[in-house]
Amino acid sequence: MRLRLTPREDSFYDLFTDSANNLVTGARLLVELIADGTDREAAAEKLRACEHAGDELTHAIMRRLNESFITPFDREDIYRLASLLDDVMDYMEEAADLVVLYKIDELPKDIVGQVEVLERAAELTADAMPRLRSMKELNEYWIEINRLENQGDQVYRRLLAKLFGGDYDALTVMKLKQVIDCLEEAADAFEHVANTIETIAVKES
Repeated sequence: MRLRLTPREDSFYDLFTDSANNLVTGARLLVELIADGTDREAAAEKLRACEHAGDELTHAIMRRLNESFITPFDREDIYRLASLLDDVMDYMEEAADLVVLYKIDELPKDIVGQVEVLERAAELTADAMPRLRSMKELNEYWIEINRLENQGDQVYRRLLAKLFGGDYDALTVMKLKQVIDCLEEAADAFEHVANTIETIAVKES
C-alpha cells in the first residue's frame, strides 16, 4: 500500500459519483424518448438540461484539479475520467437531439437494444464510482461493461444490416445511421470509462 504523508483532495470521488449518476438520468431519458407515443421534444429538452448539468460537473472537476496540490490518484487519470464521462453524455444528448431535429417518427425496433445497453452501463458505472475510494470490488464492473459493449456492437451491426436492407429510402438511412452511430459511440465511451478505472485501480494497487 502506498504511504501518504500529506492530505489529499477527496472531493473528486463525490464529483465523479455525481457525474455517473447524471448519466443514469440521461440514459433513462433516452429510454423515455424512444418509447412509442412519447413527447420526444420534451424528453430531448430534459436530456439537454442533463447534458448541461454534466458539463457543470466536468468543469467543477477541472477547477478542483487546478486548485489541488495533492490528488487521490494521477492528475492525468482524473482529467481523462472526467472527459470520458462527459463524452458519454454528449453522445446520448446528440442522439436525442438528432431524433428531434430530423423529425424521426418511427425508430427501428432494435434501437431499444442499444438504449438498454446504455441504461445498464450507466447503472453499473454509477454503482462502481463510489468504490474508487477503496479501489476494491471493481473487477466485475469493467468485465461486465466490456460484455455490454460487445452486446451493443452486435445490436449496432443488426441495425446497420436493417438500414441497408432496402426497407428505408436513402435519406432516412442517413438520418437513422447518425442516430445509431451516436448511441454506439456512447457505448464505446462507457467502455473507455471502465478501461480508465481499471488503469487507475492497477496503478493504485
